[in-house]
Amino acid sequence: MVSIFVGVTDQDWFDHLALARPDEVNFWAPSGKATFRALQPGELFLFKLHAPRNFIVGGGVFSHSSNVPLSLAWEAFGSKNGVSSLVEMRRRIAKYRRDDALVVDRSDPVIGCRILTSPFFWPQEHWIPIPDSWASNIVVGRGYDTDEADGARLWRAVLDRPSALVPVDRQSDLARYGAPVLVKPRLGQGAFRMLVTDAYDRRCAVSGEKTLPILDAAHIRSYADGGAHEGANGLLLRTDIHKLFDLGYVSVDEDRRFVVSRRLKQDFDNGKHYYDLHGTELRAPRMLAAAPAADALTWHRESRYLG
Repeated sequence: MVSIFVGVTDQDWFDHLALARPDEVNFWAPSGKATFRALQPGELFLFKLHAPRNFIVGGGVFSHSSNVPLSLAWEAFGSKNGVSSLVEMRRRIAKYRRDDALVVDRSDPVIGCRILTSPFFWPQEHWIPIPDSWASNIVVGRGYDTDEADGARLWRAVLDRPSALVPVDRQSDLARYGAPVLVKPRLGQGAFRMLVTDAYDRRCAVSGEKTLPILDAAHIRSYADGGAHEGANGLLLRTDIHKLFDLGYVSVDEDRRFVVSRRLKQDFDNGKHYYDLHGTELRAPRMLAAAPAADALTWHRESRYLG
């Protein structure tokens, strides 16, 4: 059994992203008070337009949900939030919350983020009418399970249409014969950023720093060198430590302890603050899937660390 959530969105959000065809999207809610628990990673999130356009028009693979400041959501996703600018996103949040004060640049409201990978946007001829069980008073969305009639019909309808859920040459076979299965989310840069940030409870894995604007989701093995956007290839690091990590002046040893290269002192005649952190045990993420992979840490020590 796989769960499906059908979320309600506006035409502008859909049209903007359908034109851009991004690798990931943020299906955001203007309020960040509620925690989204309807899906687990790898389940299906579908888009329904506001009434009276009662059709399901696309979807994506659910990766992660989080309530974060607008500034972080924009930094992580930019126009993948479904708007062309931060100013426009502020205006929409203010409109939905009915609070004009949120339009000013100094405001940084917390919003709800449902992060989706492998999104798909169908042309109108492929839109799916909403199930008969959809109530007219639903304004946020509702869930379905594939072991129920409406959920099973939605699953088959998605596989009958163009999407990125499974390889094209297998879609018809799965639709006819295969049981619904979870799909491994293929994270983009924004989804990676959010996953690693939350996995470490928004605290630097080395220093414990909690000031969110100066925390970075660092790749252990750089993306340019074949590292993936995966939790196990990430560490949440304070910005300065991240920079030194990428340059090879710091690393993590076999015992998961922070180590600082002698080259930091040699090259810059400085670095006492970082040497004070030498030997600090790396904080463990709260998500098992985001625990740093041993092979990624070995790659960093052997290919980046200056010793």
